[in-house]
Amino acid sequence: MPIDYKRLRSLTARRLIRALKKDGFYEKKRKGGTHLFKHPDRRRTTIYLHSMGQTFAIGTLKAIIDQQVQWKEADLERLGLL
Repeated sequence: MPIDYKRLRSLTARRLIRALKKDGFYEKKRKGGTHLFKHPDRRRTTIYLHSMGQTFAIGTLKAIIDQQVQWKEADLERLGLL
């Protein structure tokens, strides 16, 4: 079942980073508003921040969740994002 990104419209950067860390990602590098997160199984994602309270466009969320961190709907529920 595909992920309903409309339900994630209010996802803040703070909640996304907390979920990444809960799933085993760690912050490898930070420079300004650019945060690089890596996982021991070699997945990685880069998050560009203006503030921790910012929300993301649906296309940005799809790129992060589907392509980079490869979470499924069950993972989002486990991490408390849905």
